[in-house]
Amino acid sequence: MGQGDAPERTRRALATAFDPVFYRTVYDDIARVGADPFRHYVETGWREGRDPAPWFSVLAYQARHPGATDGDPFAHYLERGWREGCEPSPSRHRDHFLLRAGARVAVPSPEPVDAPPEPPVEEAVASPPVESDPDLPAGLSRADARALVAEAFDPAHYLSAYPDVAAAGQDPLEHYLLAGRREGRDPIPGFSAADYREVNPDVAASGMDPFLHWLVAGRAEGRPLRFELGFRGRIVAGLTPLGSRMDAAARAAAAVPADRPRGLAPLSAGGKAARLHVTFSHDDFTKRIGGVQLCLQAESAGLARAGVDHLHVFPAAPWPTLRPAGTPSPLGVVWNGRTLGHFAIGDILKALGRRPARARTSLAIHSLLGHEIGETLDILSAAGARRGLFWLHDFAGVCAGYHLMRDEARDCGAPPAGSAACRICVFGPGRDLHLSAHLRLFEALDLTLVAPSQAALDTWSAAPDAPVPAATRVHPHARLVPTGRFAEAGEGPLTVAFLGMPSAYKGWPVFTDLAHRFRDDPRYRFVRLGSAAAPGAPADHIEVSVTADNPHAMREALDSARVDVAILWSLCRETFSFAAYEAAAAGAAILTGPDSGNIAAFTRAGGHGLVLPDEAALHAQFESGVVRYLSRAARRPEICEIAYSGMSVDLLEALS
Repeated sequence: MGQGDAPERTRRALATAFDPVFYRTVYDDIARVGADPFRHYVETGWREGRDPAPWFSVLAYQARHPGATDGDPFAHYLERGWREGCEPSPSRHRDHFLLRAGARVAVPSPEPVDAPPEPPVEEAVASPPVESDPDLPAGLSRADARALVAEAFDPAHYLSAYPDVAAAGQDPLEHYLLAGRREGRDPIPGFSAADYREVNPDVAASGMDPFLHWLVAGRAEGRPLRFELGFRGRIVAGLTPLGSRMDAAARAAAAVPADRPRGLAPLSAGGKAARLHVTFSHDDFTKRIGGVQLCLQAESAGLARAGVDHLHVFPAAPWPTLRPAGTPSPLGVVWNGRTLGHFAIGDILKALGRRPARARTSLAIHSLLGHEIGETLDILSAAGARRGLFWLHDFAGVCAGYHLMRDEARDCGAPPAGSAACRICVFGPGRDLHLSAHLRLFEALDLTLVAPSQAALDTWSAAPDAPVPAATRVHPHARLVPTGRFAEAGEGPLTVAFLGMPSAYKGWPVFTDLAHRFRDDPRYRFVRLGSAAAPGAPADHIEVSVTADNPHAMREALDSARVDVAILWSLCRETFSFAAYEAAAAGAAILTGPDSGNIAAFTRAGGHGLVLPDEAALHAQFESGVVRYLSRAARRPEICEIAYSGMSVDLLEALS
């Protein structure tokens, strides 16, 4: 197609893709006579084999695709060539241009052209000049730039990703154009403005809006949207040194005021029960929701039913590791399910010293993050507790990286301390603290290591530096109880779900990548079940909160939503995974990866789904459609109840 009958959209694409600086730089005769470079190109330049931009060679395109065009090869490529798989080649003048003029590159938008024919280019270029702007590509007016952005912009994604815009009732496109783009906000799923600048330094230097550059340039050139290392690379790139995290935790702990000792009066009184059970964890289980918290809530309720007094101790502020000696922090105290406040260690020890002696005292350690090992042993000594349980909820006993993930991105399997694998990891500096503290703990106390799964126990036992407990046992947090009722099949597309907290180590980036890729595929519907909406994925939100009063909420929501497949792609070795049991109980098939610990073991053992080798295999399941054989209709799974254990209460008699 020649330029004379080019539709307006093609002319606009030509104007935005054409690089006048390049044209003047490499064709000195144009600059000498003062000709308008764009007009010269569309009238005679392409016929003379002149190139419109450093990335496009007119002659190479004609040679590679001889039957593709009877006019300007550049116009052919912009109109339909890019869609037909026609590949451009760089101009033979590209290196000359880069040497003389730097790395400025203007490239076209590969938008389809469906508008009817318009007046010839000669008339268009003779019209008044378009509004110019130093931040816009040559020949592109501000109105055209706005139209391009508006056409590609995803308002639903923007409102989901930036709740402050939704809360303010602002129009998402207007917010992006006026403020969001300058604030580095991302207009569509899968596009990172920060990454685009990082991997395209010429765009960063130009000051142009990265998204606009991608629309009119980078997309056709095949520029990367983000780091090619994937989400794991982005995790590593964004790591904060462990020392900085610990310093921040120390400042946060120092900012928590200690309550007056009189708040410990209920503890000093000691209650009337003949037995005391002392527990430690990383936070206040009465006010937080999560796996460990649910375990402690069940344990606390069981202790109350059994008539056992329960003292729970937790750090006043969250810590990423154990708390080093000499780093002061108040400790939170929960007495028989009631939070008393935050107190100095000395006041807690005095309160324990005033309470009546007990015939029997047991202990259960659920987490020591935020605790200092000397203080922990002092509290247990004052309480008269030496024999008890060490719960294997994670692997903090062998590394400060308690998920056993090197640089929070990949499974490491707990290599020997001091090895090269440890030294290169962000958690390497904290491993000695964790190993020495837990060795001291296991030497001072009579501890049975309780693993919620055989997979977790096997990982601990295989770690070369793991402390050796007095005994070990496997005690699952829950078991499935068949009901004889079979899952009702859903209608329409396969419903694919992510469960719970949208964190990287739970596989949220894997789910969002999958949802982005197949967001417009009518075969699938993506949902996320959790307590609050999460940005970053084109998935419907189903609100659900699991609490001590409603422990079956997730299973019931999964069944009600007719979820076919649950993506449980944990990057770390899960020691149990309530989510896996909830998914299987509700009739959802599980798709997981090889590093997910007990999720993989549970899925294999029970035939609850598939353990795939990597994310490429996961995407292949959806691309081919094979995953649809995991639908509720195809499998007719049996719905199960979940019977939860009593945690430490089930094991108290063994500690008598």
